[in-house]
Amino acid sequence: MIRVFLLDDHELVRRGVIDLLESEPDVVVVGESGSAEDAVHRIPALRPDVMVLDARLPDGSGPDVCRRVRAVDPSIAGLVLTSYDDADALAAAVAAGAADYVLKDVRGADLVGAVRRAAAGANRLSPDLVDRLRHDWEPPEDPRLAALTPQERRVLAGVAEGLTNREIGTRLYLSEKTVKNYMTSILAKLGLERRAQAVALLAGHHV
Repeated sequence: MIRVFLLDDHELVRRGVIDLLESEPDVVVVGESGSAEDAVHRIPALRPDVMVLDARLPDGSGPDVCRRVRAVDPSIAGLVLTSYDDADALAAAVAAGAADYVLKDVRGADLVGAVRRAAAGANRLSPDLVDRLRHDWEPPEDPRLAALTPQERRVLAGVAEGLTNREIGTRLYLSEKTVKNYMTSILAKLGLERRAQAVALLAGHHV
């Protein structure tokens, strides 16, 4: 059985998605919430295979929940379900390590398929989104990036791939604390506050 946790601040949306998912013989919804903070605390304890996360919530965002939960348990896949089709939101989802980014007007069968792919550890993004990212993420011209050292660029590249600090550390043979220190330095040099802003900068978007 694929265990799913659903986060959406609209109860009617939650009811509809739960009914859809639980109509499948291989899916069970083990928890639900309308609050980002509540979800961050409950998801690791429930250990679902997939967390389906609304992109925007009154007290946070789906990508932020995804990032915080995966920092605790990277085995939990995140799927961002949103009404907003914009590049910055997509960059935030990728930076948080989301397995996919699905619009709410998706067909029910396609949403179920995305959940199954995420649970199976399939490609993080659907082919059309990968093509879109490749098109958008052309070499940036922003002069702020020139201030980064080669190692900081490697750390930032890992963030852009959606890796956690621990995963970046494993790749670069660094401790998780060292990666955090690099990220602090990177954001300071770029004049930014959040990881998603750095990813958006790499993607060539205004930040």
